[in-house]
Amino acid sequence: MTTFISLHHISKAFGDQAVLKDINLALKPGTVTALIGESGCGKTTLLRLIAGLDTPDTGEIHQPHPLRLGVVFQEPRLFPWLTVEENVALAVRHLDKEEKLKATADALLLVGLDASAQRYPDQLSGGMAQRVGLARALVARPDVLLMDEAFSALDALTRERVIRRFEAIRETMPVTTLMVTHDIREAARLADQLCWLEDGRIRHTYPNPITPPRDPASESFNHFSNQVLSDFFHS
Repeated sequence: MTTFISLHHISKAFGDQAVLKDINLALKPGTVTALIGESGCGKTTLLRLIAGLDTPDTGEIHQPHPLRLGVVFQEPRLFPWLTVEENVALAVRHLDKEEKLKATADALLLVGLDASAQRYPDQLSGGMAQRVGLARALVARPDVLLMDEAFSALDALTRERVIRRFEAIRETMPVTTLMVTHDIREAARLADQLCWLEDGRIRHTYPNPITPPRDPASESFNHFSNQVLSDFFHS
């Protein structure tokens, strides 16, 4: 499998504080990579560099061509005066009317919100709002999906519903994904490789030996996630 995006010797500092130090990372087409680690270890900074929101101090980010990016934040960041359909359509406002309507309808169907297109954000549950954010990220068929703690603000049951929807989406639309999470079990469930960041460096990369969909109740899943957790607490 060829490399889709590769980072070579990336470093980044803010003032006197070095946040990332000599990062090397490869993202493969259609795979999910999870960045795990404690707060302040550089996960979100690394995601922002790939998104082009910041530039590295040293090193290079290689990609085969200019990429379309979709971003899902921890909060859905919806415009309250726009309907669900209108919030999603903002990401494809460059299309003509017919194409925009079709792309928006397809994205809402993908996240299971086609019946809620004319609702406003204050009429949505937290899980529904987060799915609108996911639809907005996917509507333009991005080359790369960036997810920054996308499920962490949800309660446990809603989080499970949204994760299951994300798993179903990935079966039909395997977009290359980089996700930031503090939850090792979530990373083990969704990601094909887990990159453990500590003190601005990738300390270890774990290829996920379990093919998706991954059953979090299975013995193999628990063995893998417990192995990663054990490394965390014994480092």
